[in-house]
Amino acid sequence: MIDHRLHVLQALAEHGTVTATAGALHLTPSAVSQQLRLLARDLGVELLRPDGRRVLLTPAAHIVLRHAGALRTQWEAAQAELAQQGASTQGTLRMCGVSSALAALGAPAAVRLRETHPLVESLIVEEESSECYRMLLGDETDVALVLPGPDAPPVTDARFEQTLLLTDRQDLLVPEGHRLARPEGVELAEAAGQSWIVKRPNNDTYPLVMAACTAAGFTPRITHQVKEWYAVSSLVAEGFGVCLMPRIVPLPQLAVTRVPLRGTPVPVRRFLTAVRRGSAAHPLVAAALHALREAASAHAAAPES
Repeated sequence: MIDHRLHVLQALAEHGTVTATAGALHLTPSAVSQQLRLLARDLGVELLRPDGRRVLLTPAAHIVLRHAGALRTQWEAAQAELAQQGASTQGTLRMCGVSSALAALGAPAAVRLRETHPLVESLIVEEESSECYRMLLGDETDVALVLPGPDAPPVTDARFEQTLLLTDRQDLLVPEGHRLARPEGVELAEAAGQSWIVKRPNNDTYPLVMAACTAAGFTPRITHQVKEWYAVSSLVAEGFGVCLMPRIVPLPQLAVTRVPLRGTPVPVRRFLTAVRRGSAAHPLVAAALHALREAASAHAAAPES
């Protein structure tokens, strides 16, 4: 019910250029430009001014943006209140998130939803956190499991409600028999001279690894970049390097050793739930958030392997 063109204007304000906005919204630049021209025509104001190859938002555009955020929040709240009138919680709950969070938290939460709300169907999509935020704004998902990073919206972003779900420690993964495979643990700085296996820079985990190594006083010598945790573990097992392994990720049956990290700070990953502001009271969303909190509590209480 909220004009989609307002979302396009919000995306332009966030990304800065028509081309970047088109990429974020999976539209063509001409489609973005057309929608913004039509919005300006219907509002009877100028929204954009050319500035070389870029465009600038006019004062009128900033007024529209301020009201667009409030309209979106009010609309989400209205939908939530209307849904509360139903006799039972039912419908389709859409969830997205990074792979490790979906495996350890999302899947158990979906099972819990199925048991407590049999009329609820869960649809789960794996995506990086940046895409999860875009899907929330595009009304393509209801709940996101995200890892905050340097490019993520701050927790104060008025478009979202973001809540800490789980703090996940990271360990050093080394081959069996490695000199750092000490049960009492090591400091991360002791791995400064090792070859490192990391995920690609566009992955949520990459900036966390780089930040952890920087805090430990070194820049990792990256020799391999792979995406899946099983592939990462396989390369470690064959002696091609070491990596940071989140504790939430189970180890495969390979010749590797998970070494706890000592010292300060200990690298962690913080999982957040993110929903559109105003939607948390919707029965579907509220049930999903409750199930996720239960899954996180169960995971935190489980004995370490």
